[in-house]
Amino acid sequence: MTAESADTEDASYLIAPADWPGDEASIRAIRNAVFVEEQGIDAALEWDGKDGDCVHLLAYDIDGNAIGTARMRADGHIGRMAVLPAWRGRGVGGALLLMLIEFAAAHDLDEVFLDAQTSAAGFYHLHGFIASGDEFTTAGIPHIRMTRFTTDP
Repeated sequence: MTAESADTEDASYLIAPADWPGDEASIRAIRNAVFVEEQGIDAALEWDGKDGDCVHLLAYDIDGNAIGTARMRADGHIGRMAVLPAWRGRGVGGALLLMLIEFAAAHDLDEVFLDAQTSAAGFYHLHGFIASGDEFTTAGIPHIRMTRFTTDP
């Protein structure tokens, strides 16, 4: 996986592979800000002990500050996507998501899946994910399972 940059009218950022032990502080800072502080998720639920077994990405602004993160497990389960508020709506989340999809395809995974917060399901749908099953609650937040092929079926 290689770093990718994105330039839009209002943002310049870089998406790069992250190393859990080496980048843990940056990943934790973003996820704590978004999930624990902003959304009120219990830190014990956020830190599930699975990060060491995941592929991680970090998004950086032009000054090298970490602004977003996402992870994927070996089975194609994408999760813990978080973008700092000032960077939302500027393509960072989509770039993180698409880079994980490309990584999954390169590693012979035919599909990826995620448990989307129901309020964010539209974002994932715009990136090719289809909802399946019933809505469920995790960490007090409604979610829906969504899947996407990594290549055209």
